[in-house]
Amino acid sequence: MPRDVAPRAASTPRRFDRLRRLPWLPLLIIALLLLSAPFAVDPIRDAATGGPLADATLRRSGGYLLLGPISAVLDTITLLSVRQHVALVVTLVLGWALWWWWTRREVDLALPMTRRAVRVAARVGIALAVLAGVYAVALLVPRPMAVLDTAGPNLVAIDFHAHTKYSHDGRWNWEAEDVRAWHRKAGFDVVYIADHRSFDGAREGWANNPTESGTETVLLPAIEAVWKGEHVIVLDADRMYRGILDASLRDIDDDALRLASLVTGNEPVLIWTIPGTVSGIRTPKGPGTPGVRALEIVDGSPRGLTQSRLDRARIVHIADSTDVALVAGSDSHGWGYAASAWTLMLIPGWRGAPPEEVSKAISATLRNSGRETTRVAERYVADTDDALLVPFTVPIVTWGMFRSLSADERIVWFAWVAALTMLARLPAMRRRAPGE
Repeated sequence: MPRDVAPRAASTPRRFDRLRRLPWLPLLIIALLLLSAPFAVDPIRDAATGGPLADATLRRSGGYLLLGPISAVLDTITLLSVRQHVALVVTLVLGWALWWWWTRREVDLALPMTRRAVRVAARVGIALAVLAGVYAVALLVPRPMAVLDTAGPNLVAIDFHAHTKYSHDGRWNWEAEDVRAWHRKAGFDVVYIADHRSFDGAREGWANNPTESGTETVLLPAIEAVWKGEHVIVLDADRMYRGILDASLRDIDDDALRLASLVTGNEPVLIWTIPGTVSGIRTPKGPGTPGVRALEIVDGSPRGLTQSRLDRARIVHIADSTDVALVAGSDSHGWGYAASAWTLMLIPGWRGAPPEEVSKAISATLRNSGRETTRVAERYVADTDDALLVPFTVPIVTWGMFRSLSADERIVWFAWVAALTMLARLPAMRRRAPGE
């Protein structure tokens, strides 16, 4: 019996060694590409209903497709909420620890406890540095963007909430023309620059607008201010409604807003923004009364995306019951290269019209047409902000990312996996003796 036991015991480590040498990551990616294909979803959806949008599609440029996995992964990271970012970091650290335990070698185990702890700490530090580098690339390095294409000449894609360097929390070198270029690459036709306590960015954008809309992304003036404790966007604040703001341009004067709203058809258009208190939303009580005439249903900042998903049903209910429009804001401060959502409005004849006329048409439509004025096209990212789902963020979001890949993207992913696997195995193949 002892003669039989020893060979069996010796064979067990060899089996584990063979398992460790398998290319597990490429095999997992290929499995996800194949298994997710029958469950594919559109990469954009109606933010209010979660259903499809018939008159808008997401287009990936040649450069976006060429980068394949890089584009998809960085876009997904950019569009995560705060909770999802935390879950991602924790999961990756724990996953790395398990991987190290699985692949640890006898030389590591033979080291004294102190040296082993130092080695583990160094590896954790390297892993965190790599993760920080990936985040830095996602936030700072320019790359091709996914573009929204709309159907029909009268449909306009709008961002109601963007910032420049003149906001205290804006990127230090983020000029109005950077805002224009970023939004053009994402498929926006019109953008409202709504800085905090400043009109400088909006004025610079307005000064360089094309004479005819539709030939270039149009930048329109707005400001982000506070009304009754809630952050709101005031459209055309510099050109028409500056008198409703206090001297610091931070707060809206309630009496001035009420007086400005008395002229029916000329009421200031206020948009309630996320993050905010849903119970604090105050909508107009009728023509000639003040109130917010649109609600943000998607806000592109990580904190905004958290509330966007948690309070989605309540925001839609308020919009339905009070007959106000739903809109989206990128809340872009110059970080990242993925748009979270687009507001779609039907404005007949906007192409070729002067920017001032387009601005008036958008405001008038929001005042008069209510809930049916807009639709919001939202980038699909699996929602795991519910407390029960947060621990499973990485597998759920990863599965959602693979489901949203187009057929072209899947082909590019296969090519990347094959090429990188061959490159990784080249050193081992070269070390083999001839004839092996």
